[in-house]
Amino acid sequence: MMRGLGSPVEHRGEIIVIGLGRFGSALSRSLVDMGHEVLGLDVNPGPVQEHTGLLTHVAEVDTTSERALRQLGVADATTVIVCIGNDVEASVLTTAALSDLEVPNIWAKAMTEPHGRILTRVGARNVVFPEADMGERVAHLVTGRMMEYLALDEDFVLAEMVAPKLIVGIPLGDSNLRRDHRVTIVCHKPQNGRFTHADRDTVLDGQDLIVVAGGRDDVEDFGRATR
Repeated sequence: MMRGLGSPVEHRGEIIVIGLGRFGSALSRSLVDMGHEVLGLDVNPGPVQEHTGLLTHVAEVDTTSERALRQLGVADATTVIVCIGNDVEASVLTTAALSDLEVPNIWAKAMTEPHGRILTRVGARNVVFPEADMGERVAHLVTGRMMEYLALDEDFVLAEMVAPKLIVGIPLGDSNLRRDHRVTIVCHKPQNGRFTHADRDTVLDGQDLIVVAGGRDDVEDFGRATR
């Protein structure tokens, strides 16, 4: 789940990641793999040493200090991501300091809804809830009906599942999926094949994987109907 304010900000230059725990580490390394320059900041020496040579730059710093952030040039950054989770006070104070520095694109990780609301109020442009997102995803996967689950917003999701019998062997255009279930099959993957776009003429096999798009309740109802 993500909560954002206004239109996206176009990123420029180095991305700063604050907090090099599990989430911040995975995020920063992925950004480097995507070709971005990343400055990783953490108040503890261990994570800083661990990421030396893996990120473009790293530094040990108290990120709740506006002065310390300014000395590192953070005020000139376009995008800063606050990945501090368990220390709510440090998370909020860091986000507030970034806001005071007028960083235009502040992202912040929140542990709870109240935490997220506070982050928004003190200046975070976007707030993400990775633990909540993972919990929801796993809850859908462990039931066995869905193989992947992705929420695009509060009421629209994508889900991967095996093609149900009710739509096997007939063209999708004749299945009345939208009328009867209010969902759309975006793409499909034959057994031992690759994902490809689905259209009205697509005929599914009982072993095909499909990606279904639709409202949260509609996709969940469709998943239950496929058992």
